[in-house]
Amino acid sequence: MKFIRKLTTILISLVLFLFGTTILLYASFLEPVSKTGEEKIVEVPQGTNSREIGNILYENNLIKNKTFFLVYLRINDIRDLKAGTYKLNTNMPLKKIVESIRTGSIIDETIKITFKEGINYRELARIIENNTNNSYDDVLNILNDTAYIDSLINDYWFITDEIKDKDIYYALEGYLFPDTYEFKGKDVTIPEIFKKLLDKMDNVLTPYKEKIESDKYSVHELLTLASIAEKEVTNKSDASNRKKVISVFINRLNKKMALGSDITTRYSLKLDDTRPLTKSEYESKNAYNTRNASMLGLPASPICMVSSDSIEASIERIETNYLYFIANIQTGETYFYETSREFENKKAELSKVNGGY
Repeated sequence: MKFIRKLTTILISLVLFLFGTTILLYASFLEPVSKTGEEKIVEVPQGTNSREIGNILYENNLIKNKTFFLVYLRINDIRDLKAGTYKLNTNMPLKKIVESIRTGSIIDETIKITFKEGINYRELARIIENNTNNSYDDVLNILNDTAYIDSLINDYWFITDEIKDKDIYYALEGYLFPDTYEFKGKDVTIPEIFKKLLDKMDNVLTPYKEKIESDKYSVHELLTLASIAEKEVTNKSDASNRKKVISVFINRLNKKMALGSDITTRYSLKLDDTRPLTKSEYESKNAYNTRNASMLGLPASPICMVSSDSIEASIERIETNYLYFIANIQTGETYFYETSREFENKKAELSKVNGGY
């Protein structure tokens, strides 16, 4: 009898010890792995089960025990952990980690995209494809949505029916302002991207609105002039050259001369490489190739994204007598001339440097 009482006491003590130890272990496993904390970006792929999620968390030093993680989920009847990308920390208790994954508290996936001045719509489409979940073709095809284009004409004072000309390659070429923009994530839509770029263009153009409305050239034509200057001026730090280049084009327009801009030929052929062009390519006919002597006036549309400097140069124009210019593509220096003889002499001098026809 005495032995039985002693054995009972031992068993009760053992049970209490095991129970207490379990409670302490349970409490310990609930605590953060670290007090100091280390941020972890954790990816939980679609279709990942609870055991696999436990492995991911353990490998990232976010939980103390993989088995206890499964026990915790079972005890609390948690079965709705979500896939996603999470910003977690080693100083987070298990409960908070599980709640984050359970509620889908995905990290801020804000992205930044830079569009540089001088790039054309095709290059812009490639940048969007490389940085978002939109494809290159999606960016091109949105311009075929007449309802969308009409909505932009209705929403922005500087966009007119001129962008619907059948000869234009890309309706919004030159209207999207180049800059670095922040978007909510890779799922951002093309209209959302374009709205930011168009809003910025609105901000840039609005201070000139009164002057633009009284100008002999339309907004479309002014942006076209600006875009050619953007590509023609090799020394981007010298803003005065843009105004001189535009003065050359204005003088040529007034004298009913072809603009003779090489970069419009490249655009007309939809070439994004830098190979030299042939004589036949320079002489090809379409609504953009101003190197063809019979192509008088401005191209059908702008040919690239334009900077504020080029926009200002096209609106705040200067008067010169220049009819020709040529740049040294190695040094970036641009030379301006009033006569074809001076121009041809310089062209011959730079032929080995510049190449081309």
